[in-house]
Amino acid sequence: MTDQPILHITTAAQWAEAQTRGAYTADSLATEGFIHCSDPHQVAWVAGQRFRGRTDMVVLKIDPARLAAEIRYENLEGGTQLFPHVYGPIPCAAVTDVTPLTFD
Repeated sequence: MTDQPILHITTAAQWAEAQTRGAYTADSLATEGFIHCSDPHQVAWVAGQRFRGRTDMVVLKIDPARLAAEIRYENLEGGTQLFPHVYGPIPCAAVTDVTPLTFD
């Protein structure tokens, strides 16, 4: 397990909904079995590839030590970079910061 934070990009609305439930669950948890995350050095690339032009997105900073779910570093799309995947819900208490996603 890593001691550095991992990051997840989601909509502000999905984060607000998670706060009412106490845990965040992305659609991918139901469809793929895990929540896609990034290490800090990967998040700008992911944001540019997947979310450019969106104005409703936030970046969740997650403390891995506060997760009960397993984190696996994997690349399931055939590339060379490994990305952290969280195999369960992310408790809101594990999110240490929420920052609006902006593009310069």
